[in-house]
Amino acid sequence: MQGRTVRRVSLVLAVTTALTGVAACTSPDSSDGQGKDDRAAHGRSVEALRSAERATRRAASARIESTTTMGSLMSMTADGTLGWGHGITGTLTITYTGGTLADTMRRLGSTSMEARYLPDAYYARMGEKFAEQTGGRHWIRYAYEDLEALAGGSSHLGDQMRTATPNQSVKLLLASGDVRKVGEESVRGRSATHYSGTVAAADVTDAALKKQLTAAGVTSETVDIWIDERNLLVKKVEKARMTTGRMTQTAHYGDYGVPVRAQRPPLSDTGDFEDLMGKRAGTS
Repeated sequence: MQGRTVRRVSLVLAVTTALTGVAACTSPDSSDGQGKDDRAAHGRSVEALRSAERATRRAASARIESTTTMGSLMSMTADGTLGWGHGITGTLTITYTGGTLADTMRRLGSTSMEARYLPDAYYARMGEKFAEQTGGRHWIRYAYEDLEALAGGSSHLGDQMRTATPNQSVKLLLASGDVRKVGEESVRGRSATHYSGTVAAADVTDAALKKQLTAAGVTSETVDIWIDERNLLVKKVEKARMTTGRMTQTAHYGDYGVPVRAQRPPLSDTGDFEDLMGKRAGTS
């Protein structure tokens, strides 16, 4: 029973942490079939989004607040800072607020965990009840290459984790053939331009993006983003139809350029995901 619990919780944590940032590398689709005025408006939107993607990427770090829901499986919040100048780094506090995953975490003594991202792996800190099952170790280390096994052989989940940065949401919107400017709005007291579009996995022509969407079980996704006067992403809303249900994520970004630190947890207090899944697989 002990080994099965460790395996199940390890799976839950990796998948839900991956959902805190949906990453995709893409290029814009064709706008064939649009009228002249529509093509011109579409072209202006695309150029504005390209500028926003570059500015957000170059900013290299930000404070992030997000909420994610995925049907009855889970709802969660994430708050912290992430940097992406030299591989993803940073720390998020993730709290499970509802769904079956929150129930699972509650049985393990805590519905909140700390996640630390480093360029080669990320670390999840669990509660005391979990530590009792792992020889007193509170942290689980997930090497990005090990996430292939977690995702059932998908070679893209590790890449998605390494590139889960704000500018990737702008790239995802650029994959939409119907990307459009909605208008000027206020986001937490700041003026911002709202853009929107829909990405259908079946219609995506970029091979890498299509594989990532397929691996995540996404059939279609609507993306809304808000860009401020500095060309920086300040808010995004993604709504995806997945094979497992409907996923919605809202994120706010601020304090671009904030210093980011993520310390590797002590080795003596850390269990490796591969070892927990492998060595303990046959225990009872």
